Amino acid sequence: MRTYLTLFIISTLSALLLTPPVRRKAREWGAVAIPDDGRHIHAAPTPRLGGIAIYVAFLLTLALVPFTGNLVSELFTQNLPRIVSLLIPATLIFLFGIYDDFHGASAPVKIFFQTIAATLLFTSGLRIENLSSPFGGYWRLPLLVSFALTALWVILITNAFNLIDGIDGLAAGASIFALLSILIFSIAQGNPEISLLSITLLGAVFGFLRYNFNPATIFLGDSGSLFLGFMAAALSLVGSQKGSTIVAIAIPLVSFGLPITEAGLSLIRRFLSGAPLLAGDRGHIHHRLLDRGLSQRQAAIILYGVCGLFSLFGLMLLNPQRNIGALVFFIIGVGLILGVQHLRYPEFAELGEQIRRSVHRRRRKLANHVSLRRAGADLEQAGSADQLREALARLDIPDDFDAILLSLPLGQTLWRWQRETDGETWAESTERPYAWQLTIPLLDRDQILHGQLSFWRDMRRGRTEIDRGSFAETLAREITRVLARVAQNQSSGADRPAPGN
Repeated sequence: MRTYLTLFIISTLSALLLTPPVRRKAREWGAVAIPDDGRHIHAAPTPRLGGIAIYVAFLLTLALVPFTGNLVSELFTQNLPRIVSLLIPATLIFLFGIYDDFHGASAPVKIFFQTIAATLLFTSGLRIENLSSPFGGYWRLPLLVSFALTALWVILITNAFNLIDGIDGLAAGASIFALLSILIFSIAQGNPEISLLSITLLGAVFGFLRYNFNPATIFLGDSGSLFLGFMAAALSLVGSQKGSTIVAIAIPLVSFGLPITEAGLSLIRRFLSGAPLLAGDRGHIHHRLLDRGLSQRQAAIILYGVCGLFSLFGLMLLNPQRNIGALVFFIIGVGLILGVQHLRYPEFAELGEQIRRSVHRRRRKLANHVSLRRAGADLEQAGSADQLREALARLDIPDDFDAILLSLPLGQTLWRWQRETDGETWAESTERPYAWQLTIPLLDRDQILHGQLSFWRDMRRGRTEIDRGSFAETLAREITRVLARVAQNQSSGADRPAPGN
């Protein structure tokens, strides 16, 4: 443990010493983030090659490990091939991030290089190989499925940390909590090489945060955010190698809660709004907090607290015998729902309203059709015009209609229903210029016209929320059957239907 603390201090001091010259060189090289009116919120041009200071401090500290002359150095030497197999794709991501900081790269190009890095991890044996079975034991994944899940995990986490790099200190602070979770998890699992890498990288980020917290004098840049995201994803993969249960993935999944939530919300928001899924915007969680009137420093501190809670929940899964996994995910789910509501995303507000309206319309439609089915028994028994009128009089008419008229082929009115408003009966459409009218001819299977059914509604009453056509057509179909039966009775010598009032 003393060696880990020494490495943390060396890495922290290295980042503290390296960041100022890197900041100065970034200005000289033109790797500077220029303020604009879009999603960038900083007020002054700011260097953005902070990832170089973190990467160099990290490697310099690792280079000193063999000289410690203790058990840690022996373990480091024994696991050097495994460590190198992780650092090679991490370096690829870092170098690509530097290119992105200078020239900019499209989202597809980023994903392409991240896929290459994930492939290098996979071929070196760092992969998701097993998933827990709910019936006990675990499933050995087919090779293609294992590769797909490994690549998806790496790409998701790498880009998730890149997405939250929108205000001073947020991505660096979130990575500190993520690395702390990995460190504790690796110590609990007895995975010293992961503990070594985690504590060393943790120190480098901690030292860099001195210059990156608000007001930041240097940004992580893509060289830093992509590198940290990839390292978090890769270290969690290595840590899961000793566990065959889902807990090995569930812990980092929960611990990286803020970046993962940000990635998920961004994709859903853009899908709902019809925007390109991989395009940047100003709708991230930190942007919403700023829009609520918080300063960058306040927003960062609040989100640090959220990261801390996610890390705590993740580490609670270390002891699965307590059976608290379901409780943890329940609390997280409720918290996410309340958090999204508090942020007042217009996309989710509209989605919720659409769901509410859909449920309400379906309930009303169901109620109206239940009313029709209740009246159906009476209509089935109706063999005359009088019985038809009696059955219709017991029908529960939806509030979406103001008047209904059933007339025979010669224009005789058989049944009329009108809504009463303020004690007055609603008049027909000739006296209501703002009403719409729906008329359905009552044709039986033999195409014989038995009359027509007309519906009116005053448009000044606002929009309706049921499927008016479905109700009207169903009612017309039932009435047509009765009129056809009445006509058949008439032709066989039964009473003729008499017009109503």
